[in-house]
Formats: sequence, C-alpha cells, structure tokens
Amino acid sequence: MKKKIVVLTGAGISAESGLKTFRDSDGLWEGYNIEDVATPRAWKKNPQLVLDFYNQRRRNVLDAQPNAAHFGLAELEKEFDVHIITQNIDDLHERAGSTKVLHLHGEIVKMRSEKNDKLIYDIRSDIQLNDWAEDGAQLRPHIVWFEEPVPKIEEAIPVVYSADIFIVVGTSLVVYPAAGLLNYVELNTPKYIIDKKIPYTSPMRNLTLIEKPATAGVKQLRALLLK
Repeated sequence: MKKKIVVLTGAGISAESGLKTFRDSDGLWEGYNIEDVATPRAWKKNPQLVLDFYNQRRRNVLDAQPNAAHFGLAELEKEFDVHIITQNIDDLHERAGSTKVLHLHGEIVKMRSEKNDKLIYDIRSDIQLNDWAEDGAQLRPHIVWFEEPVPKIEEAIPVVYSADIFIVVGTSLVVYPAAGLLNYVELNTPKYIIDKKIPYTSPMRNLTLIEKPATAGVKQLRALLLK
C-alpha cells in the first residue's frame, strides 16, 4: 500500500508559470476589482464584463505551461498515492500528469448553466452572451465566485482527514473555507508548508516549513520524502 499524500495548492504554484493572482496587487486581479468581475452581483450587473475577464483568463491559462513544481508533484505518484486539492482554476496539474485533482473553486476550461450547476461543459474558446446551456439558460464560467458556496469542500474534508502526509504549496491560507482544511489533518500526520513567504498558522505538530518558491520548494520536498 502506498502512503497517501494530500497536497493543497494555491496561486503560488502557478505564479512561476506566469499566471497572476489578485493578491499580487492589493486586491486587484489583472487590474480589475474583484467585486466587479468575480461575484454573483457582478454577473447580474455586467455579464459581458465578467465574460470578457474570464475569457482572457482562459486564454492566459491555455498559453501557460506547467512548471517544475507541477511536474514534481505529479512524479510523486510513482511512490505515493497523491491527491491534489487545488484552489486554482487552471488545469496545469492535470497537464503535468497528476491524476487525482479536486478543484475547490472551479475550472476555467469548463462552463455551466447559470441556473443549473450540474450542467457543465468543456470550453477552450470564449464564452459569449447568448451562448445557451441545454436548459435554455446563459452559460457562465464554471468558477466559484466570491460570496458563493464551495460545494467541493465537503468532498475535500475526508480526503484531508485520511492523509498520511499533508502538504501545502503556494497558498496564503487566508481564503476560507479552503484554509480551514488544515484543521482536518490528524495531529500526528507529517505536514509540510512550501511558500516563498510562509503564511501564519497556529502551532502544530510535525510541521516542516520550506520558505522557497514552489519550484525550488517542491524539489526540496521530494528530496526529503524520497531519501
């Protein structure tokens, strides 16, 4: 039986692939206020602006390539049962070869009915106004916006609880409920946090801190796990 590694990843792991996060610049995401492009209210107020914003994010993701951190985590599947829980909306983990990826905040390469969150479709081009789902509703990005519930968190909790090793890569641990997953890790489970600036956490047992960017940090992590 392979040991089970559970990895929680955030924007920091994709930053070295050129994908920016709004936390880089005082609450702005690529020059936009979050409340103007990433809330249900924004969608009701100006759906064209929201579609334009996410269409550009999708183009950026499709132009980006997985980096050494994505590949390093994927390669751990040779020795471990690896489960990725990501706050990221990109598909770089999948393209690097990770086979068990749970997206807490949705996926930019998918779209869904604005009325039925179970009607989900793949999308590699732009979403336009008057693009309809099967139920006749406007299609919107398959993204969990601010002020919306995070349904996948219920799926993530038992995965975290069952971890033999728990790893955090490139997340500020301030966006909830994702940050709260740390509370479901067993006390004696080895824990690793990798970030270029280690976020604050309450004191916990068996914690190893690696204060490096994701690519260098995952390389050091692999050396520790495989020695």
